[in-house]
Amino acid sequence: MLRKLLDYQLSLVEKGKRLHRIRPLITATDTFLYEAPLNTIKRPHIRDAIDVKRWMVIVVFALIPCILWALWNTGLQTFVYSSGDYKLMNEYLSGSSTLQGYLDFVAKDNRYLTILKLGFLALLPLTIISYAVGGFWEGVFACARGHEISEGFLVTGILYVLILPSTIPYWMAAVGVSVGVILAKEVFGGSGMNIVNPALACRAFLFFTFPGKMSGDVWVGTNPTFIRQSLIKMNQDAHTTPIDGFTQATKLAQFNITTEVKRIHVDAIASNNLGHDVTTYDSIEKAFNKWNSLGSHQATLGELTQEQLKNFVTTPLPEGGLGLSPGYYEDAYHFSALDHGIGHNSDWGFFFGDKLGSMGETSILACLIGALILIYTGVGSWRTMVAMGLGAYITALCFQWGSKLLGVDSGAWLPAQYGFPAYKHLLLGGLAFGLVFMATDPVSSPSMNSAKWIYGAFCGLVTIIIRVINPAYPEGVMLAILMGNVFAPLFDYYAVRNYRRRSTQRVRASA
Repeated sequence: MLRKLLDYQLSLVEKGKRLHRIRPLITATDTFLYEAPLNTIKRPHIRDAIDVKRWMVIVVFALIPCILWALWNTGLQTFVYSSGDYKLMNEYLSGSSTLQGYLDFVAKDNRYLTILKLGFLALLPLTIISYAVGGFWEGVFACARGHEISEGFLVTGILYVLILPSTIPYWMAAVGVSVGVILAKEVFGGSGMNIVNPALACRAFLFFTFPGKMSGDVWVGTNPTFIRQSLIKMNQDAHTTPIDGFTQATKLAQFNITTEVKRIHVDAIASNNLGHDVTTYDSIEKAFNKWNSLGSHQATLGELTQEQLKNFVTTPLPEGGLGLSPGYYEDAYHFSALDHGIGHNSDWGFFFGDKLGSMGETSILACLIGALILIYTGVGSWRTMVAMGLGAYITALCFQWGSKLLGVDSGAWLPAQYGFPAYKHLLLGGLAFGLVFMATDPVSSPSMNSAKWIYGAFCGLVTIIIRVINPAYPEGVMLAILMGNVFAPLFDYYAVRNYRRRSTQRVRASA
């Protein structure tokens, strides 16, 4: 029945008929539901069950764990942050310290039903807009050029949604996908001709055009104004201070502090919880003894009140303090908790995805499941994934070790970001999502195996350099991959030259 209906529609757009110009729109539905009726005529050809449609569908299947977690985590964060109830917020923060506590929190009073509803309300409209608007432009260019609509937008459309904050206005999402599809893909000739990842190009356009809507405290719910009012009410009812108040800042936003905050500052703050288990404890103790004696504070290191701790850290150096400007103390406090895993900053929570961020990027576990699917099916390059992960980790490790070996007093007076634990960079932001689904784009990444190693390592290195050194941009994954896309042909060029040179040498040696 369906086949007859599709055949009838195809007969209406045959060559020479009035509706022939819209044939790509009709054939798009046919090829989506059935195998494309195309056979290779000239040799050589390979008989294989994998075509572009199936290739893209596999990527969509690999994205399902990220999609499900995007739905769940977005709904959960919206449920908590929009409640205006500080008791509910405290219950969530304390319960999520353990898996059992987390499950008990979401199961209580059937909260999971509300969470799922809120997640759908955030994710579904953006998905519809992305596919509708992006599909419209795909159809327009296909009809204008007289070629088939590519299945590539099956992946681009959902990738674009997953790398957006849930607070993005709908009209802005439509503009972003329009510009990305047109300028990053269609002007180069369509799918398979793009030189950069289209989904990342969409996000880059939004980031640089509407930075206020793509960065900062914009990551919860669908109405930033309502969330802000909810947080104000929570903090007023709980009588919190700026130090212990509830905030919607992402972990990367907390990481992105001024270079005026040094390692000794964040370690001194953490020593109140960890005691001797901080890198620069000897330098802290030396300064503390001077501060304690000069000011007659009668305080004990590791048992300071919040007022004493702030006084010690912000007192000028000649008076025995650590010399941090009082205006930066709050940033140093939150960075210290992130650095040392204090409070709602556990590594396992980051791994599972219990944090704020772009909707599909928060869960490392979901990204790893997707990576296994792509690697097992041969759709994604494991070389690119491993190389980017190693490149990022080794670069972060160089910053971490270098700050200890090259800095005075184990790097006590170097910027705090330099000594940030290398492995934690892999848990923050969109690094995992980027290396699995973005860097492995077969069109905009290299084809040669050796070039994939170089390309992946390059993307990982640039990511960490941007994160650590650039004070204005806390996340380097997007720009690193786009830069890698630009250099991908160059990596392939030299990989091919090297391959030919080695092949020539082997032939001469055998002769």
